[in-house]
Amino acid sequence: MMTAHASSPSLIGRLPRVRGSYEPMADLGRMTWFRTGGPAEVLFTPADVADLSAFLKNKPNDVPVTVIGLGSNLLVRDGGVPGVVIRLGKAFNTIETDGLTLRCGAAAVDANVATAARDASIAGFEFLTGVPGTIGGAVRMNAGCYGREIQNICVSATALDAQGNVRKLGLDELGFSYRHCAIPETWVFIGAELRGVKGDANAITQRIREIRAEREDSQPTQSRTGGSTFANPAEAKAWKLIDEAGCRGLIRGGAQVSEKHTNFLINTGNATSADLEGLGEELRRRVKETSGIRLEWEIRRIGVTKNDPNAISSQALA
Repeated sequence: MMTAHASSPSLIGRLPRVRGSYEPMADLGRMTWFRTGGPAEVLFTPADVADLSAFLKNKPNDVPVTVIGLGSNLLVRDGGVPGVVIRLGKAFNTIETDGLTLRCGAAAVDANVATAARDASIAGFEFLTGVPGTIGGAVRMNAGCYGREIQNICVSATALDAQGNVRKLGLDELGFSYRHCAIPETWVFIGAELRGVKGDANAITQRIREIRAEREDSQPTQSRTGGSTFANPAEAKAWKLIDEAGCRGLIRGGAQVSEKHTNFLINTGNATSADLEGLGEELRRRVKETSGIRLEWEIRRIGVTKNDPNAISSQALA
């Protein structure tokens, strides 16, 4: 099989004409908080919803599509991502307030949504200050922290299905559960309608400050990390299981388990994605051995390894 270094131009030739942009061999590593990983064969930034819809309707069926957001809870494997990677841009980064409701584009940053709610004296959004991502990603994984989740404020979400049709989804259709929603991975979230309650702007501001301070105090926020590595199993805390398995500070290549919070992996400077994923799998093995509990990844992992026959050549990035 030809590598994408050679095949990306021909892939773009097979894709429909768009008003947005196609970028072959796009460096995805620079778009993730870990700062590791291989390229996208083609990166597509749609101009707007209509552009994205037309792309999905007209793309060849055999071309795989992967959607990424802010890259805060994402690990791109070193072999890159075959096919088209979609990243929503400015047209999807909107926040509109209407009474106690916020209508947000999928690319709106969670912390900015919390701030917009504060400015409108709407309470219930403060926890989003502690969620390092976008609304699209938050809906996709029912993101949450400090006792709150997206399902607590979500009224509805809008997505494009695999054929580019607009689908408005009510709370019951979204099928939220812990770090999960029931919508197919092939659908692309483009926005959400969120609702809070009337609050006091000063009290909301104070709560946001408390969450920021608590994150700074307890998490390695100044390191190259990918947020919480594993979902908390029922009746247990992932960090505690990892700590009890003797993994605090454990190193594999350039990857390390955080000394500050053991459910965070860190790129100490020269880690590969294989280092990080391999370290995560070692944690899973040790926790299973010591506690009998199998940890499930919360960090989303995409792409292929370097030794995979579908790996993307990164020579064009040099």
